[in-house]
Amino acid sequence: MNGWILAIVQTSLLLLCAPLLTGWVKWIKCKLQSRQGAPPWQPYRDLFKLFKKEVVLAESASPIFRVAPYIVFGVTVLAGSVVPMFAIGLPTAAIADVIVLVGFFALGRFFLALAGMDVGTAFGGMGSSREMTISSLAEPAMLMAVFTLAMTVHSTNLASMTRYLLEQPLQLYPSFVFSAMGLLLVAVAETGRIPIDNPATHLELTMVHEAMILEYTGRHLALMEWGAMLKLMIYGMLLGDIFFPWGIADSFAPLPLLIGFLSLFLKLFLLGLSLAIMETGLAKMRFFRVPQYLGLAFILCLLGMLSHVILEIN
Repeated sequence: MNGWILAIVQTSLLLLCAPLLTGWVKWIKCKLQSRQGAPPWQPYRDLFKLFKKEVVLAESASPIFRVAPYIVFGVTVLAGSVVPMFAIGLPTAAIADVIVLVGFFALGRFFLALAGMDVGTAFGGMGSSREMTISSLAEPAMLMAVFTLAMTVHSTNLASMTRYLLEQPLQLYPSFVFSAMGLLLVAVAETGRIPIDNPATHLELTMVHEAMILEYTGRHLALMEWGAMLKLMIYGMLLGDIFFPWGIADSFAPLPLLIGFLSLFLKLFLLGLSLAIMETGLAKMRFFRVPQYLGLAFILCLLGMLSHVILEIN
C-alpha cells in the first residue's frame, strides 16, 4: 500500500475511533458504578446532534471566538497525524518529532484559552487561568520524559523511538519505567481526567476544560468536544507506541498492518479499562494540590533521566 494513502487512512481511523475510546471509558465507569450508562457509541450520536444544531454566539464574541474551534480541532488532527498509530515508516515520520507534537498541543491550548476569555464570562476566564497553570507545570514534565527517551534512542523522532525499541531485545529499562509513570500522570492532566479535572461536571468550582467551552454551541461545541476526544486517543497512542511498541507494523504488507491494528486496538482497550478503574477509585483533587501532582510527574521523569545517566556511567 502506498505510504501516503496509508497515512490518510491512519488519520481517518484516528478521527473515527477517538469518540469510541471516550465512549468505552464512560461505559466501563458506569458499569463499575452499578449504573446502566449509555452505550460506547453514544459520543457519535452526541456529535451528530451537535453538528445539526444552530450556532448561537454571544454579542461580545470576537472573530477569535469563532475561529478557535476550527484551529483547536485542526491542530489536534495535525498532532495525531504525526503520531505512529499502527505502522511506522510513513511519509509523515519525517515530522513525527515529540517537540513538534508538544508545539501543536501548545498552539491548540493557546487558542482554547483565548476563546475561554474572549466572551468575558467569569467561568471562561477561570477555566483559561487554570488550564494555563496546569500546562505550565505539565509541559516541563513531558519534555523531561521525552529527553530521557531521546538519550537512550539518540533521537526525538517518534518513529525512530519505536523502531529502536522494536529492534532491541526485550529488557527492562529503569529509565523507561520512571518516564512511563511520569508521562502517564501528565497525560491524565493534559486530557482533563480525574483527579485533575472531571469532564462530566459543570460545577463552577471544579471546571477547567468545560469552563472554557461553556459558551459554545452547535458545530463549534462539537469540534471542541471532538478535539478533546482526539487528544485522549493521541496520548493513548503515545503511551502504547513508545513504551509498548510490540505489534506495530514496520512494513506496508497486509498481514503486519492487520497485526498492528489489532495490537493498537488491544492497547487502547486496556488503557480505557485502566483509566475507568482509576477514575472510579479516585476523587477530584482540589486545584491547589495540582502543582504537587505534576511536581511528582516531573520528579519521576527526572529520576528516569538520572537512572539512565548512572547506568551509562557504570
